[in-house]
Amino acid sequence: MKNSDGLPEPKLLQLFDVLYDTRSVTRCAEQLGQSQPTISIWLARLREQLHDPLFVRTPVGMAPTPRADALIGPCREVLESLRRLTTHEPDFDPATALRRFRLCVSDASHITLLPQVLEHLRKVAPGIRLEAARIDGNTERALESGEADLAVGFVPWLGGGMYQQVLFAQDWVCLSSLDHPRIAGPLSLERYCTEGHVLITAGTGQKLLEAAMTRQAIERRIILELPGFLGLGAIIGTTDLIATLPRHIGETLARMHQLTVHDCPVPIEAFSVKQHWHARYHLDSGNRWLRGVILELFKRDG
Repeated sequence: MKNSDGLPEPKLLQLFDVLYDTRSVTRCAEQLGQSQPTISIWLARLREQLHDPLFVRTPVGMAPTPRADALIGPCREVLESLRRLTTHEPDFDPATALRRFRLCVSDASHITLLPQVLEHLRKVAPGIRLEAARIDGNTERALESGEADLAVGFVPWLGGGMYQQVLFAQDWVCLSSLDHPRIAGPLSLERYCTEGHVLITAGTGQKLLEAAMTRQAIERRIILELPGFLGLGAIIGTTDLIATLPRHIGETLARMHQLTVHDCPVPIEAFSVKQHWHARYHLDSGNRWLRGVILELFKRDG
C-alpha cells in the first residue's frame, strides 16, 4: 500500500534499508522484530510497487539489483526526513553549541545593545558567533528565509508572519557638554531653537523626530550632519552643539563621555523597541534561547 504521495509505506522503506545492509531475510526479520513470513510478504509488496525484484538470491545472500542500488540513496533520505519530523528537537545547550546568530539592529544598537549581548554570550556560550546586520528593506526577507534570526529595534513596517515582543519604551532626550556655556539648567524650547544642532540621519526613529519638528514648525540650526552615532559623544563633549536622540542611546553616550542629559523641550512621539522573529523559527530551540537572552538583558517594566 502506498501513501497519498505514491511512496511506499515507511515500514517497507525500513525493510528495504535493512535488507540492503544485511542481505539476509533472517537477519532483517530479527532487526525489525518481525517474523520471516511477514518480511517475505512486505518484500513482495515492495517489489510490486517498485516494479523490480530489488533483491535476488545468490550463494552469498540477497544481492541487490541495479534498481535497488539506485534507490537506496533516495530511500535513506526519505527515512532521515521522517526521523527528523518525528524526533523531538533537543534543548539548546549554549555551553556547547557551535552556531552563528545574525541580528538585524539599528546603528544605535552597536553602542547600546551589542556590547551587553556579546559580554553575556562570552560568559555562557563561548562557541556562539554573533553577526550584526543593518535594519533595512531586506530585513523582513532575511527573517523569513532564516538568513537573520532576530531584528531588534523600531521596525514598524514588518509584515505578517512575524512575532514581536516589547523590550522597552523610548522617549527623546537632548545631549550637551557638561560645561556648555549657555545651558546651565533645564533646556528651554527657546534655547533649543537658538543653539546649534548635530543631526543624525540614520535610525528608524528619525522619521518621528522630523515629523514632530514639521508639525510644530520648529527649525533647528543644523551645524553638522552625521550618518550614525559613531563620534557623536566626542563631538558633543568638545563643542557647544546639542543633539536630539532616543533616551537609551542618549544616556549611554552621556555615561561614556560625561555629557549632560536634558529632557527634550519638544514633544516627540515615543516608540517601543521590540524584538521580532518569523513564525517559521518560533519553535527553534536556538532562536528561543536567544530571544530569552535579549529579553533578560533589556526588558524593562513599563
